[in-house]
Amino acid sequence: MDRFGDAPGGLKAGKLPPDLLARLLDRIECTDPRVLLGPAVGEDAAVIDFGPTSLIAKTDPITFATDLIGWYAVQVNANDVAACGGDPRWFMATVLLPEGASPDTAERIFDQLHDATKALGVALVGGHTEVTIDLSRPIVCGVMLGEVPAGRFIKSGGALPGDAIILTKGIAIEGTAVLAREMSSELAAAGMSREALQRAERYLFEPGISVVGEARLARSVPGIHAMHDLTEGGIATGLAELATASGVGLAIDAAAVKVLPEPAEICHRLGLDPWGLIASGALLISVAPERAEEVVGKLSKDGSDAVVIGRATVAGEGLKLIEDGSEKELPSFERDEAARALEG
Repeated sequence: MDRFGDAPGGLKAGKLPPDLLARLLDRIECTDPRVLLGPAVGEDAAVIDFGPTSLIAKTDPITFATDLIGWYAVQVNANDVAACGGDPRWFMATVLLPEGASPDTAERIFDQLHDATKALGVALVGGHTEVTIDLSRPIVCGVMLGEVPAGRFIKSGGALPGDAIILTKGIAIEGTAVLAREMSSELAAAGMSREALQRAERYLFEPGISVVGEARLARSVPGIHAMHDLTEGGIATGLAELATASGVGLAIDAAAVKVLPEPAEICHRLGLDPWGLIASGALLISVAPERAEEVVGKLSKDGSDAVVIGRATVAGEGLKLIEDGSEKELPSFERDEAARALEG
């Protein structure tokens, strides 16, 4: 038993199980009428009424990666603000360093935070730094604040039956970069070439883990009902979160879901499933079916691959995957495939 009375064999690294999270969130009673969007399973940001504009507030830690951790922290928090229909404006970071970390480590993380916020036009306005006991690696927890015109925010939970579901770029982008950077020796020993590893390492920037640009383009089209960026648990978890938040079912065409060559190879070498691998860099968009072609066209013209991968259905139809003409349940993952790989 540890100091909190927890026994070995408890929760695994990654997101809390959805049923546990739902029970915890059900205890929260928000009585402030200015809170337009509060905590809920599948919703990744809060929205607060500030008159002519609304404030979007988001917090997320980076725990898997150590290389370029500051860059990751800014991008993933900005993604959730953008997926909520807003523009990221202000960032704060809590930087926790393990005992024995060098001053150079702190400087590198600060440089990454500075470079990433500058690239997005975001102000780095504060935070906290600390050397913490019992850490084996640095952790950065970010808070991103953004703005959206009043009445224009977009929920994860806004999808409607009949909507087209669009996926941008492809899946497992962030997981590919994380594993290439954190497990390069293991992947090389498994037979992955240095050239392929270098391409995978660059996935952080190309195709990139930011969805801010895609979200801005998509929201300019009428009929966008929901957006959700893919993070821990990959596309399978992201689709389930979108459906849960919206109270809809899904019918997804497996063949339409794009797995790029490097994610496919890394997953093959490590025995992972790309559908459950952390996937920042891809955006799910739920849009009225008559507007789907316009959204795909706008994104593709801007250089971001986008494709309709399925449709929202009524909740009673469940979460279905259509593959080779047959229908089965959408896969689910107790924890992210990257966590499973990194824990060995």
